Amino acid sequence: MNPKIERCRQAALAILKPTRQQLEHGLELHADSLVCEAYSLFPRGSVQPEHLDGAYDIHSYKNAFEQQLQLNYLRDSAQYDEAREAWKASGVNCVFVNAGVEGNVPGELIKRLARFTMLCDQYPEIFQRVVWPEQIEPAVKAGKIAIGFTTCGVPYTHEFAPIEESLYCITVFFQLGVRMMHLTYNRRNLLGDGCGEIADAGLSAFGRQVIAKLNEEGIIVDLAHCGQRTAFEAAEGSSKPVIASHTAVGKLTDHFRAKKDEVIRAIAKTGGYVGICALPRFLHGDGTIKTFLDHIDYVAENFGVDHVAIATDNAYQCGPSFRWDPPFPVHDWFERYKQPFPNSFKETPAMADTLAWTNWPLFTVGLVQRGYTDDEIRKIHFGNFLRVFKACTDHIPRRGK
Repeated sequence: MNPKIERCRQAALAILKPTRQQLEHGLELHADSLVCEAYSLFPRGSVQPEHLDGAYDIHSYKNAFEQQLQLNYLRDSAQYDEAREAWKASGVNCVFVNAGVEGNVPGELIKRLARFTMLCDQYPEIFQRVVWPEQIEPAVKAGKIAIGFTTCGVPYTHEFAPIEESLYCITVFFQLGVRMMHLTYNRRNLLGDGCGEIADAGLSAFGRQVIAKLNEEGIIVDLAHCGQRTAFEAAEGSSKPVIASHTAVGKLTDHFRAKKDEVIRAIAKTGGYVGICALPRFLHGDGTIKTFLDHIDYVAENFGVDHVAIATDNAYQCGPSFRWDPPFPVHDWFERYKQPFPNSFKETPAMADTLAWTNWPLFTVGLVQRGYTDDEIRKIHFGNFLRVFKACTDHIPRRGK
């Protein structure tokens, strides 16, 4: 086994300390299950200076960087093989990938969407794009990784155009295959306040129209980065289930991205779920797989196992490590303030190792140890996501449903 994968595996096992029976049962259950990560970064490639030689400004640098990170790395046979090994180790066979940059500009969102569309087209032996719930299981049975698309923002025009024109952008992206959208990122936009805003002003009138349009088109409303009030009002205003795809429990951490109980309750009331991320700086506690499982337990015990899932917000790094180091002036980007509020938690590499993306099978082992039944674990891994996906798209006419 890849030494990096094995190191992380041993780090998690040292925390979990499962019995032989728990380990064997958890690994067997994981291998036999359909495992969907409903917000994923998944394996990505190594970016080295030679991949960025043609960049002439910060925009071309970013384009070249993401092109190598998300797509072109698979041209390298060593990274291709490593990515296949990581997928196999994870046991994940369905993902909704971050296929739209953080923001709302259609021309920017479509770049990442194009890359992941090309990924599915260029590597059909690995990936199959899915746009309907009923396509997932056949893809997995055929040995493919089922990939759905989500964007980190709702596309809308920024010109003084009719509202109908902005709403039509949602239709266009739906037709391009997007089935989930963040209502906001960390900051305020025309729809509402992100979790990084101090005011927490809530959902705008336009935001309410957008939610109605997302419901109409068949796109899942994702509140992961919304402020507390915006998330609560969005849940109350949606006619379909809503989710917070990758988040944490506010009762267990003071990270600004975590959701308060009243928000989790509102999401659950729609029939939706919250996905627990696997980032130590979000989870706090001891920052390991133990605290990650504590967050899952909290949601399951207080709101029901039907309303919790896993979305690590993590990636597996193929090849040598890289560093974002553009030789151009870089200014603070409105949406990318990573810590708008103080966070004194000190993350260590040892914590992150226990939560590595390839440790997905050990997440299942941990759930077995916590007393979840096989059926409950299958809900967390796929059933809850599938229920929401169906509820949000079943009204869309199509053949073969």
